[in-house]
Amino acid sequence: MGATIIDGKAFAETVRGKVADEVGRLKRGHGITPGLAVVLVGEDPASQVYVRNKGRQTAEAGMQSFEHKLPVDTPQADLLALIDRLNDDPAVHGILVQLPLPDHIDSDLVLNAISPAKDVDGFHILNVGLLGTGQKSMVPCTPLGCLMMLRDQLGDLSGLNAVVVGRSNIVGKPMAQLLLGDSCTVTIAHSRTRDLPEVCRGADILVAAVGRPAMIPGDWVKPGATVIDVGINRVPAPEKGEGKTRLVGDVDFDGAAQVAGAITPVPGGVGPMTIACLLANTVTACCRANGLPEPEGLTA
Repeated sequence: MGATIIDGKAFAETVRGKVADEVGRLKRGHGITPGLAVVLVGEDPASQVYVRNKGRQTAEAGMQSFEHKLPVDTPQADLLALIDRLNDDPAVHGILVQLPLPDHIDSDLVLNAISPAKDVDGFHILNVGLLGTGQKSMVPCTPLGCLMMLRDQLGDLSGLNAVVVGRSNIVGKPMAQLLLGDSCTVTIAHSRTRDLPEVCRGADILVAAVGRPAMIPGDWVKPGATVIDVGINRVPAPEKGEGKTRLVGDVDFDGAAQVAGAITPVPGGVGPMTIACLLANTVTACCRANGLPEPEGLTA
């Protein structure tokens, strides 16, 4: 019997609908329009597409979208000055600086220059610390999306064994903290984990976030487990023609889908949730800035 396929596109559409409803409520009831500022330095093609999609979805949700596109040789001081202006702008409730930044710019310095209250990516060291100590914070978008899908699929996560394969600051570590917050028993695994296959086989929830195509085969998956595949890897697809590629996850989807209880596909799983949760974080930041109740179902 095959696994239930968790439709990230449909779930993200639901989240964006909730965001639009909250934006409408803020406008009608309080005369406030949430605003998201996105800063892009340089002309990385993937980043340009991502920023364009963010701007479009922000506008579709009824929010203000502020895009700042800077040349690749922009001095670090100029970027920091722009962030200072956005920090002081009351129309801007969320600030996102698109990564990666050019080599001459210190990414950590830039990310920590963003006001923690407007840090809708959840990368500021203060938000990292708040999340790690179980306090109210801005939560990184991709882990937040994963948590939303897990709650929707499984309901109460309390007591479940969760294995997160990957220890990045962007996904692996915050994902583990969120699962701990929902009372899972959490293991963080990585390339040096001893007997990684056996560790994975003990997981009721298996989150793969390592950036290696099809690293986790189906026989590493516990029967009935819920598998969240965060990986987005481009691999050759000769069946599509010479030089063509396709996207695959960190999990061997075909093999795992025969064993798991539920699984996210790649593409169409976790990916669409990232921008949806960015919009959700912007609305949350707006509510907090104005002393209003936070929207239900859009936070951790």
